[in-house]
Amino acid sequence: MKYLAAFTAVLMVGIVGCGGSKSMQSANTGDIPDWFSNIPQDPNFLYSANTQVSQDLQLAIDKAVTGARSEIGRQLEVKLEGLQKKFAEETGTGNDAQLLQMFTQAEKTVVSTTLNGSRVKHQQQAKDGELWRAYVLVEYPIGAANSALMQQIKNNEQMYTRFRASESFKELQNEVDKYEKYKQGQTQGQAQPQQH
Repeated sequence: MKYLAAFTAVLMVGIVGCGGSKSMQSANTGDIPDWFSNIPQDPNFLYSANTQVSQDLQLAIDKAVTGARSEIGRQLEVKLEGLQKKFAEETGTGNDAQLLQMFTQAEKTVVSTTLNGSRVKHQQQAKDGELWRAYVLVEYPIGAANSALMQQIKNNEQMYTRFRASESFKELQNEVDKYEKYKQGQTQGQAQPQQH
């Protein structure tokens, strides 16, 4: 009887040990990247981190990038809605439904067309059991959105006439100018050959 109890105890330890290692293998996602847990803060960029799983590695990456870009789109909408509110307060157009509708349309155009300027800043993948898990961090330069919004405002003469004298418009113009200088600096930096 003693031997049977000892054998049962050893067998149970073996079963629990095997089961434990198997569950550890199925959750072998590796270390979660630091940039995923601590999303960068930068006044010039919007950031979004996302993770997705799939049996296909590329599909997991694509799903994570799409999720991150969707979140950046939401952040951008909130930012542009705040700017619209400032414009309305400064110019007294809060009751002008037509002008607000024009701005909303410009905002939607900016959000839908400018997210192409976003890019994957960091990416990491790991096995998660039988699946692939992809972590991504997507960044989007706020200057690109400001520039696109400025263009949309200028394209609409009525909006441009009403907003151009406001303090918010001047701030927006300054941000666009800074972004254009930044882009020029990036282009010149890439054009110059590296010296060793």
